[in-house]
Amino acid sequence: MDVSAPQRPAAETVFATPAVVKSRPQKWLAVPVGACIALAIHFLVPKREPVASTHYYPLLLSVMLGLGLLGAILYPFFEGLRKWMRDMCPILGVATMTAGVWELVTSCLGLLPLPYFPGPEGVFGSMVSDYKLLFDSTWHSLILLTSGYLIGVMIALVTGVVIGWFPHARYWGMPLLKIVGPIPATAWIPLAMVIAPSALLSAIGLIALAVWFPVTMLTASGINNTRASYLDVARTLGARQTYLIFRVAIPGALPNIFIGLFMGLGTSFLTLVVAENVGVKSGLGWYVSWAQGWAEYGKVYGALIIMAGFFSSIMTVLFKVRDRVLVWQKGVIKW
Repeated sequence: MDVSAPQRPAAETVFATPAVVKSRPQKWLAVPVGACIALAIHFLVPKREPVASTHYYPLLLSVMLGLGLLGAILYPFFEGLRKWMRDMCPILGVATMTAGVWELVTSCLGLLPLPYFPGPEGVFGSMVSDYKLLFDSTWHSLILLTSGYLIGVMIALVTGVVIGWFPHARYWGMPLLKIVGPIPATAWIPLAMVIAPSALLSAIGLIALAVWFPVTMLTASGINNTRASYLDVARTLGARQTYLIFRVAIPGALPNIFIGLFMGLGTSFLTLVVAENVGVKSGLGWYVSWAQGWAEYGKVYGALIIMAGFFSSIMTVLFKVRDRVLVWQKGVIKW
């Protein structure tokens, strides 16, 4: 048998590896390059549309450029920084270049009409000038979302465990889920405004209802699909029903429960924005509607940017909680 044949590709791979490594693009360059391109567009390309100069947008680009260069200097010395820059620099660089393209299309070339499509300088200027109202709206949205979400999750976990574990509860509860659950929570707004004593409580109830259905359904599914072998072993060792529910069924259903929590979080975001437009006089959804009514589209886009960061931050926190709780399934979960 000729053993040299299978060894040749390995040798070629070994010798080719340094060249491949050297040819890889330096990802940390994405942020400085993107910031330079955006600054060049801002200062060198003539503006067709009149824009109130606020200097906040170029200041932000300059900060991004400075941080990118500082990270490039510190890159060889800190392993944690290297890992973070390898993961985040391409995204931040593309986002920075997108801001430059945004200004090119709107303020410079005028391809999108004002006032519906303001440039980044107008949007960031509106955000800074109206920061007090934006902060107040964000704070009220956080309180409203957190209250409704936590109430909905607590009720859904109880109903999901009961429906998933007890056959009689499943017999009566599943038809209710199939009838009430698919109806969007926003469809209940007229009834909620009549029943609830205030607009705030009606909004909290609508968010809780939006969270209740997916969390209940997936919790019940996870409890009902607990492996019979786990339950049999626990019963053989003398476990009672309480132990089987809280120490066997619920831990086994946690992956399903977290899927329901993520789905409920998405529906709660949608319900929050709609509920704030009906009766509630604060919050990011209300702010967007108010700014649109005055044709302040710079404020509208600024609120949408804050809304995206606000929602993605909450989603990231929930991912961290999932990773901590399901640490025993590390490497198995792929979402």
